[in-house]
Amino acid sequence: MRLTVHELSEIEGYLQGMHLTEEAECMKRFIQHGSISTYDHVIRVVRLSYYLNRHFHLGAPDAELVRGAFLHDFYLYDWHENGYIGRFHGLHHPAVALENARRRYDLTPVECNIIESHMWPLTLFTAPKSRAALIVCLADKICSCGETVLYRNKKRARTIREKM
Repeated sequence: MRLTVHELSEIEGYLQGMHLTEEAECMKRFIQHGSISTYDHVIRVVRLSYYLNRHFHLGAPDAELVRGAFLHDFYLYDWHENGYIGRFHGLHHPAVALENARRRYDLTPVECNIIESHMWPLTLFTAPKSRAALIVCLADKICSCGETVLYRNKKRARTIREKM
């Protein structure tokens, strides 16, 4: 997937500086999948969602798609830390992310649905209700799988090297 300089500029415009905030800096310190930070993960989801929408002419509103994709994991904690939700993180973090995002930003109903439904079908009763939410849900699954597999391969290679 390649985005043009113009497309990357459009994405930055839609984010309206939310990628430059203290919260965004905080997301850079939390690990999402393997060695990938939450910030890097949401940026990947933003770019893939935008790409899918634009290049397959899916018709979702770009601004809401990009903002919702950036905020979909706006839960602002390290779920790997002891004492947190742990194995229930996957079920609970969309609601936490939505609550945090609502406190910080004025959200449209589409953006709210993107955030709360991105873990569907795991969160059975919060399904995507718009094209944008469905695209972000799909992009999140693609990015998450890629990040997890990439990490496992790096970890496996490191283990083999250590044994030699």
